Amino acid sequence: MAQVDYFERRLDDKRRLTIPVEVRAELATGVVITRGFGRYLHLYPKNIWDGEVEAALSNGDSILDEKTADLNVQFRRGKTEAALDIKQGRVAIEQHLLDYAGIDRDIVAVRAGKYWRLMVAD
Repeated sequence: MAQVDYFERRLDDKRRLTIPVEVRAELATGVVITRGFGRYLHLYPKNIWDGEVEAALSNGDSILDEKTADLNVQFRRGKTEAALDIKQGRVAIEQHLLDYAGIDRDIVAVRAGKYWRLMVAD
């Protein structure tokens, strides 16, 4: 099966994003959606969030390390976790996250290494 690195979708009326069949297996552990570095969202497979992102956010040299604290606030503010609806291949995105990214209905997903960047379609 070919690797999918990009897809475009229209959210349904319940703010659900349909994931391509080729990508569903990597999201079988669940999905974590957070604010991104800019006005877009990050979609992580739950196992990547738990094993890599969570570890990086918790690995500051000091409890007073401002850079680590800022990253924690950025990624944890509005963070949601959900199970992927395996049968339909859908995941709901909270309205406050869509508002943050300026996404109304049309969404673009681009692979950024081990996670996906979700942004408004042009």
